[in-house]
Amino acid sequence: MRRTIAGAMVALACGVAASGVAAQTKVIPGEMEKVTATVEAVDQSTRTVTLKLADGTYETIVAPASVQRFDAIKVGDTLQATYYDNIVVRVKQPGEKDVDITGDALTKTPGTSPGVTAATQRTITATITAIDPKIPSITLVGPNNWKYSSRVQDVKMLKTVKVGDKLDITWTEALLVSFAPAK
Repeated sequence: MRRTIAGAMVALACGVAASGVAAQTKVIPGEMEKVTATVEAVDQSTRTVTLKLADGTYETIVAPASVQRFDAIKVGDTLQATYYDNIVVRVKQPGEKDVDITGDALTKTPGTSPGVTAATQRTITATITAIDPKIPSITLVGPNNWKYSSRVQDVKMLKTVKVGDKLDITWTEALLVSFAPAK
């Protein structure tokens, strides 16, 4: 993922566990990148599209067989792609069950032009195993031997959590792709 758990640690340091239950969830807005490119060439036999990006560079992509309406892509069409991600960190209440789940979704755009919205989301429960206010840093462990340590920005906020606290960390990524016919 483009953003790392470091973003979650920054959120923790910026107030995930601020006073009160209502303030124990923090949404970290992620990156949003938009790309517009012009279709320069289409090879139907190899399902290859050559795109010219706004900076004048070229990118070649191969569409898998699962991409429907590939034959509708024409030279001169405009591809628009938007990538978005974010992280949500929540301090768990004692006794809540741990989670380790992943979900994917794929939604085709309606109409005759190719397009899709693809999204993936993963949520894990991680346990705080160390807090070092001198650095300042925090260390977490999670499922499948996942381990992570990171510096944090706000030392005061480290005082709102303790070793042994559990966090649910959810990463979400989405990609929206559409083609507009040449004008």
